Amino acid sequence: MRPEDRKQLIDLARRYHALPTAIVFDLPEEVCLERNKGRSDRKIPDRVVRDHVQRLRRSLRGLDREGFRGVHLLRSQQAASEAEVVREPLWCDRRGEHGPFDIIGDVHGCSEELERLLVKLGYELGDDGYAHPQGRRAIFLGDLVDRGPDSPGVLRLVMDMVAAGTALAVPGNHDLKLVRKLSGKDVKVAHGLAETLQQLDALPVEERAPFCDRARAFLDRLVSHLWLDDGRLMVAHAGMKEEMQGRGSGAVRAFAMYGETTGEIDAFGLPARLNWAADYRGKAMVVYGHTPTPVAEWINNTICIDTGCVFGGKLTALRYPERDLVEVSAARIYMEPARPFGATTSSTGQQAADTMLDIEDVLGKRTLTTRLAGAVRIEPENAAAALEVMSRFAIDPRWLIYLPPTMSPPETSVRPGLLEHPDEALGYFARADVTQLVVEEKHMGSRAIVVIARDAEAARRRFGVADGKAGVIYTRTGRSFFTDDALEQGLIGRIGDAASVIDLWGQLDTDWLCLDAELMPWSAKAGALIDAQYRPVGAAAIAGTKSSAAVAAEAAGRGVEVGDLLTRLTQRSQNAAAYDASWRRYVRPVAGIGDLRLAPFHLMASEGAVHADKPHDWHMTLLAELAAAAPELLIATAWRAVDITDPDTVASAKHWWDALTAAGGEGMVIKPLAFVARGRRGMIQPAIKCRGPEYLRIIYGPDYTMPEHLDRLRERGLGAKRGLAIKEFALGIEALERFVRREPLRRVHECVFAVLALESEPIDPRL
Repeated sequence: MRPEDRKQLIDLARRYHALPTAIVFDLPEEVCLERNKGRSDRKIPDRVVRDHVQRLRRSLRGLDREGFRGVHLLRSQQAASEAEVVREPLWCDRRGEHGPFDIIGDVHGCSEELERLLVKLGYELGDDGYAHPQGRRAIFLGDLVDRGPDSPGVLRLVMDMVAAGTALAVPGNHDLKLVRKLSGKDVKVAHGLAETLQQLDALPVEERAPFCDRARAFLDRLVSHLWLDDGRLMVAHAGMKEEMQGRGSGAVRAFAMYGETTGEIDAFGLPARLNWAADYRGKAMVVYGHTPTPVAEWINNTICIDTGCVFGGKLTALRYPERDLVEVSAARIYMEPARPFGATTSSTGQQAADTMLDIEDVLGKRTLTTRLAGAVRIEPENAAAALEVMSRFAIDPRWLIYLPPTMSPPETSVRPGLLEHPDEALGYFARADVTQLVVEEKHMGSRAIVVIARDAEAARRRFGVADGKAGVIYTRTGRSFFTDDALEQGLIGRIGDAASVIDLWGQLDTDWLCLDAELMPWSAKAGALIDAQYRPVGAAAIAGTKSSAAVAAEAAGRGVEVGDLLTRLTQRSQNAAAYDASWRRYVRPVAGIGDLRLAPFHLMASEGAVHADKPHDWHMTLLAELAAAAPELLIATAWRAVDITDPDTVASAKHWWDALTAAGGEGMVIKPLAFVARGRRGMIQPAIKCRGPEYLRIIYGPDYTMPEHLDRLRERGLGAKRGLAIKEFALGIEALERFVRREPLRRVHECVFAVLALESEPIDPRL
C-alpha cells in the first residue's frame, strides 16, 4: 500500500529487465470489512482495513509514475471473481517464427545496393515488393536512413516488404532520431539526418506528408529486438546481452539501439564503446550492426554485419540458419566516416577475444553436451584438480585443441602366468557384434599430440599465435614436451617437410594438422620418473633378493629347515632381473633430433574436417605414407586387419602378439575398424590395449607374476576405467569438432579441460 514498498518490486523488475504490472483490487470498503470478519486465520482491526483502503485510493493516482507499465483495476466482487491472469509474450518474443531468414545489415539509404543484394539472395520483385520464391524472409537490422542517397526509397521498399509479410525489421538509432524529428521534437540535425530530410522534402508535395506519416508510424511501431527460432536467434541493431534477450525495459531498448558505451567520447567525437561480444556466453546467435566493420566475423556466436556500405564498403546479409554471408560492394563512397573505416588487424575478432580465458567457464560443477556421448558431467573437485595443471603447466591454450582419452585394458586372462591376452579383447568386441577390427603395434614411448601448421604465418592465421612457431608437441596432460624451443621446432619442421613431400596439405586442403602419436624413446620424457622410481626399485629388488638368498643358504647349511624358500628367492631374483631389463629396453640417451622417433597413428583433424568419420585403415595407410617421407624421424605403426568371423586372421593376430611381446615389445592395441563404433548398448570402447607380461612387470612390480599376486590382480574392476575412456573420447572429438567449426576457444577449451578433469577420478592408474 505504500510507494516505498512498491519501489522494491519496481527495482526488482528493472534489475531483470521485466515489465512491472499492477493488479489492483479496488473493492468497496464495506466489502473489505465484511471479508475481514469472516477470516479464521487472524483478526485484523477494522481501523487497519480502513487505513489500507485509503492508502490504496491515494496510490491509484501515481502508479504509472512509479514505473508500472500496466495497471488492471478490479472494482467489484464480480470483476475479481471473473478475472483471469493470462501471460502474453512480449512484442519482441517471436520464438515461434523459425525462418529461414536473410538478415541484412545497416542500409543507410543505399537503395541501389539493397536491391542488388535482394536479387543476389534470390528475391524477386512483384506487385507487393520483393519476395523470395522459397518463402524466405528478410530481416532488416535498422539504420535504414541517413547518409546515403535514397532513404525514402529504402523506407518504401522495407515498409512494403513488412506489410506483405516477406520481411521483419528492428529500428536503429538513426531511424528513431528521424521519428522524433517527424514528430516535431527538437533534435540535432547531424550524422546524415540533413540528407534524409532533404530527400523527403524533394518528394512531390502531394506525396510528402502521407509518406512521412506512414514512415513515422512504421518506424515508431518497431520493437527493440526480435527473439526468434525457439530462442536460437536474436537480432537487434546494436546487439543484445544474454540477460536482456526477450525482455522489455528502457535499458534493453537503449542497449539495442546503442550497444554498451563507457560514457566517454573518443578522439573522433564518437561514443567510446565496450566490446560486449567478447564476453558473450549466451546460447542464442546474436546478429547485429550499428558499428561498421570491414569484415563480418564471428565472435562468441555473435556477428556484426554492418560492413559500411554507405562508407564505400559492402552491404552484407547473413543467411540463417545456413550462416552463409552474402555481400554486394557499394557503388561508391557516399560519406566519409568520422572514424577510419577499413583498417584490419593481424588477428581476427574471435582470436582477440580468445587471448584471455575466464576461469568461470571451467570451474564448478558443469555438464557438457557431446555429439558422441550426450551429457558428460564434471564434478567441482575434478575441475579444481585440472585447474592446477592447466594454470601452471599447460601450453598456450590456443594450441591446446585436443587431449587424447585414456585406454582400457581387456578383462584379465585365465591363462597361466598372464594378466592380459588378446583373447579377452577380441571377445569384448565379438560380444558387441563388432567383427571388423584392426590391431596395431603398441610402441613403448610417451603419448604425444602434434599440432602443426604449414608455416608460422598459417599458425598465426588459424590459431592466433604470433610467436613465430609453426606448431607444438605436447603431452596427454597438455604440457609442452620440450623445454628447448629449437628442438621442438626442428621436429615440427621435419614433420611439415614430410607433409609437403606427399602433398598432404593439398590432399586435405588444409594449412594445419592434428596428429596423435607416440614419441620415443620413453626416456625422452620419462627420464625423471626412471631415475626416481624404476632404476632404484630394480636395483633394490636385485640387491635384496641376493642378500636374502645368502642368508637362506647359510641357514640351510646349519641344518635349518627353509622349505621352498630358496626356490622362491631364486624366482624373485629372476623377477628382479627381468624387471630391470624390462624398463631398460625402452631407454636410451637423447642428445638431439636424431635420437628421437615419432610414430603417428591417428590424423585427428585438419581444416574443415575431424577425421573420426574415417576408418582406422585410412589413418594407418595415410600416416605410413607420411612416415615414408621422413624415415629418419617418423615410424609407420605396424598393423593388421582382423575379421572375427575368420579364424585365420584371429589366430594370426594372437601369434603376432606372442612375437611382439616375446621380443620385448609392449604389446598391441585392438580397435574397431570404424573410428567410432556402436553396439547394442551404445558406443563401445574406441580401443583396448593388450600389454605383454614383461611390460606389465614395469607397471605392477618385479614379483607380480607370482601366483598369489597374480590371483589378486585378476580381481581388478574395469567398469569405471571403461566409462572414463568413452567420456574422454567423446570430449576429445567434441573439442576438435568445435575448433573446426571455428567456435570460440572457451568452447573448445572446456572440453579439453574436462578430459584433464576426468583424469583426476580415483581409478587405479596401472589399468
